[in-house]
Amino acid sequence: MEREDLLKEMTRTVAELRVFNEIGKTLTSTLEIPEVLAIIMQKISELMKPHNWSLLLLDQATRELYFEIAVGQGADKLKEIRLQLGEGVAGWVAQEAKSLLVPNVAEDPRWNKRIDELTQYQTRSIVCVPLISRGSVQGVIELVNAEANSFGDSDLRLLETLADYAAIALENARNFQRVQELTVTDDVTSLYNSRYLHEMLNSEFARSKRYDLTFSVVFFDLDHFKEVNDQYGHLCGSQLLAEVGELIRETLRTVDIPTRYGGDEFVIILPQTTKMQALHVTRRLRLALNEGVFLVGQDLKVRVTASFGVANFPTDAFTRDDVLRMADEAMYQVKETTRDGIQIAKPADDPAPAESAGVVPKV
Repeated sequence: MEREDLLKEMTRTVAELRVFNEIGKTLTSTLEIPEVLAIIMQKISELMKPHNWSLLLLDQATRELYFEIAVGQGADKLKEIRLQLGEGVAGWVAQEAKSLLVPNVAEDPRWNKRIDELTQYQTRSIVCVPLISRGSVQGVIELVNAEANSFGDSDLRLLETLADYAAIALENARNFQRVQELTVTDDVTSLYNSRYLHEMLNSEFARSKRYDLTFSVVFFDLDHFKEVNDQYGHLCGSQLLAEVGELIRETLRTVDIPTRYGGDEFVIILPQTTKMQALHVTRRLRLALNEGVFLVGQDLKVRVTASFGVANFPTDAFTRDDVLRMADEAMYQVKETTRDGIQIAKPADDPAPAESAGVVPKV
């Protein structure tokens, strides 16, 4: 080997070792999935210097690949694109769980022009490797160049090693995320649990007080829920709660915080929401609940209603606990009278009638 070639090889080796060291530090410095992936892909880009590169993750539900990170010409057009397993080079790598080096895409039948047509980029060579964790493909890393034969076997081996690091980092981050979710998620409804409710009430109260903002709380309880348990059993009761939880998630905004308070009681925090806005949200939720048909899979077709209470900070209360208490008390005014209605928190000397359907439907 010529001295100049030897020097280049040593320089590349030093650079690779530096990147491996930096990625190793990344594995212990953060457990946030986007940050982990972004750092690793940045290091790959610095070391291998491809024209375009992307990291695609596998959606386990649909078994499709989606672009988690994409850099290069036309990358912004790839956000909504999904690839089927087996589609193109990336799809083939994910399906077969094998790395692939394509010196010239024009000579490889697995090449698919769809992405190039969308990005207006002309791919010539590709190196693509799977992200494998516990024997299962989690995604792929794909590097693309506009010149044929611009990647070699050494690039493939290097990318495979880097992909192993990425897979470990991704698995660690996901495991941490799952643990975090378990500590704040109700196992029946998949809504947040009461522990998380109090954490977020503290947070929202502090934020609203500091920046002179408002927030509202909706407290509601299913009407005649005990009759479901008594008539159909507790398994059906739990399934009903799960279906109600799904309906709540579908009805609310993404910024809202739905929680299961306990039993068949639910509390929703509505950030930066006035009392009248909260009333509008609650009416929408009540209507969705009234129109819903539950336990269809059990051939029961159960219908339920609920009693709602709404309170606001700072209109109704000046402390976190008082906002929750007033929403609870407003809910009980409905529960002890009409049921299937909404009560807005009011001072004791100025009660407002609850909005109700006039009839209490039986479960």
